[in-house]
Amino acid sequence: MQNQNHEILIVVIIGGLLAMLLVGFIVTILFLYQRKQYRQQQELARVKEEYEQEVLKSQLEIQETTLKSIAQELHDNIGQVLSVVKLSLAVLPLEKEHPASAPLQHIRETLNKAVYDLADLTKSLHTDRIAQIGLAESIRFDLDTLRKTGLTKVNLELQGDEYRLGEQKEIFIFRIFQELVNNILKHAKATQIAISLDYSSEDVFILSVRDNGMGFNMEEKRNSLSPMSGVGLKSMLNRAKLIGAKMEFTSEPGNGTFVQMKLPMMALKEA
Repeated sequence: MQNQNHEILIVVIIGGLLAMLLVGFIVTILFLYQRKQYRQQQELARVKEEYEQEVLKSQLEIQETTLKSIAQELHDNIGQVLSVVKLSLAVLPLEKEHPASAPLQHIRETLNKAVYDLADLTKSLHTDRIAQIGLAESIRFDLDTLRKTGLTKVNLELQGDEYRLGEQKEIFIFRIFQELVNNILKHAKATQIAISLDYSSEDVFILSVRDNGMGFNMEEKRNSLSPMSGVGLKSMLNRAKLIGAKMEFTSEPGNGTFVQMKLPMMALKEA
């Protein structure tokens, strides 16, 4: 009897151990399956992110190529036509006493301004020029052009010793700057724009843009069909994302808007 009970106990213990091993085996299989599934999801997310980045990069490169082509077309065709018209008007044999002399002089001055404005526009659009003269000089040139229009007061401040950020990064940052200024001119009703390029930190490059315009409510803009939620903002954020930079927007109604773009130095080293 005792032997029988002992055998039963052994069978129960062995059965319990086998059950525990089976449960452990099942749990291990489930854990490994979940981990494998998680890794697959992570891999799919990574592949999707890389694909979206490549598509976005291609789209922006196409945009830059298009802008370059437009700039070249404006310079080679429209610019030359305006120059020919300007020269043709200059040789008209009209005396100062002639009734058409004053209107003709006004036309010459207007045409001359159009030629210079067109030249400035083509320089601003042409990516080769941005790569050649650098980010700071490109921004300074654009601000000088804006200052001549009298639309708003502008100020550019450089902190630290300027260094190159890489051709693609400087082009993208310059386009971000242009989009920010364009939004200010179109929507902010600002009378002052302050631009800062901060090269002083060893860890990060910072572009700051501040205006004294009407400002806006951040939450309302995020939840509405506005310039802040439209193509302009997406274009800036996409460019910033592609070069490893982050953008921060701060604004309140009546207190203007402050935008800061930070590019970590690590992003420069990885380029």
